[in-house]
Amino acid sequence: MSKKCVGKNIRYRQVHPRNVKPEISFRETHEKEQEALSFLEGVLAKNSNVVVASSFGKDSMVVLHLCLRIDPDIKGFMVTTPNKPVDTTVFRQHVIKEWDLSWQKFQVFRSEEPAPDKLYLTDPKECCRINKVEPLRKALKELKPYAWISGLRGTESDERLEKHSKIEEQYGIVKINPILDWTELDVWKYTAIHNIPVNPLYSKGYRSLGCTPCMAPGGELERSGRWQNTPLEGGECGIHTLETSDA
Repeated sequence: MSKKCVGKNIRYRQVHPRNVKPEISFRETHEKEQEALSFLEGVLAKNSNVVVASSFGKDSMVVLHLCLRIDPDIKGFMVTTPNKPVDTTVFRQHVIKEWDLSWQKFQVFRSEEPAPDKLYLTDPKECCRINKVEPLRKALKELKPYAWISGLRGTESDERLEKHSKIEEQYGIVKINPILDWTELDVWKYTAIHNIPVNPLYSKGYRSLGCTPCMAPGGELERSGRWQNTPLEGGECGIHTLETSDA
């Protein structure tokens, strides 16, 4: 990661996470930034075997940047699909080069099971299971982390804040959601302040990114453009769906 992308080498007050059920607030983005850094520093101080997931959307770019400020050598990974937008693929390659994310630091996982042609039209949930959920399980199984960090945000959908915590368990592994209480505006303010690269799809009107045939620009709500005209419209792909067991 180039020096211009990394914050100054500041020691942040270590805080051991306790109350992990946040409420969305309109505190200054700077306060949330410092809180997220302290939160992540506390997590990484307990165990260095932590990986960060990235989709190269706005939220995961912020989380990846926060993690690299604390640990420039933290490992990352991405789950990609056959229908990933070309813009996202090119952008990913640009960021990996610009931020010096070598293969040892960043790995890409994809499905080994081909989905039926245009399954996203008839059963988008099953399409997401094949192309996103199962590759995520594979990634976590191969990487064997103590915990994985995601860019999940509570304000992105109605159910997220109720169902998720800053620290939770998924697939039998600890999952960390450091910006769960950030708003969409917080993400864009942090991005601008720290000059973080932006996926070009946002300049085309998209607010939430996914696979090419399953997203559309605009929308009243942040995820309104996802899986339009299907039973999954505005919903979740399953990557963040919590389970009671790893079975």
